[in-house]
Amino acid sequence: MGMPAGQRKYSYAHYLTWDETDRCEVIDGDIISMSPSPTPQHQAIAVELTAEFTMYLRGKECRVFAAPIEVCLFADRTTRNEDIIDWVQPDLVVVCDKDKIGQKNIVGAPDLVVEVLSPSTAKNDRLIKFKSYEKAGVREYWIVDPYNHSVEVYLGDGGSFKPSGVYFKDDILPVGILEEMRIELENVFRVE
Repeated sequence: MGMPAGQRKYSYAHYLTWDETDRCEVIDGDIISMSPSPTPQHQAIAVELTAEFTMYLRGKECRVFAAPIEVCLFADRTTRNEDIIDWVQPDLVVVCDKDKIGQKNIVGAPDLVVEVLSPSTAKNDRLIKFKSYEKAGVREYWIVDPYNHSVEVYLGDGGSFKPSGVYFKDDILPVGILEEMRIELENVFRVE
């Protein structure tokens, strides 16, 4: 079944009845994004970041997940699908609480969320999703700009994000939630 026309608010239960090719992000019951497929540059950066986290986290408790993965921000395993009105599909998430990893999705705030900007998603990533991640209690949020080869880092601090730094292609990026992890950004931004 495809997306219903004319409905104003959606729940995750509605979404699960749609065709699997109908992917969207919803905040407070409103669709905020039905983006076209990402560009090769966007995907190359997302893949490189995923590889960095995958290698570092091998054998550790935290796990990395790459898009498409649905994250039900304000839910837990007991929340009914009818009551979930916020879900997103970040480019990459790190989850350190195994109870948040469901069979079909992530329930609750990931520890780290990474969004790689695209022209069609930049406003949502910087405003709407930023506020939702902050409110949900995400511990660390990265906004990756593939055009300027930069990563903006925000750390959760008592219900709000505080800017932690901006890192560029020649920098080494420390991962706040994983104290010993460092990422050489020249490896992430190597594909033009």
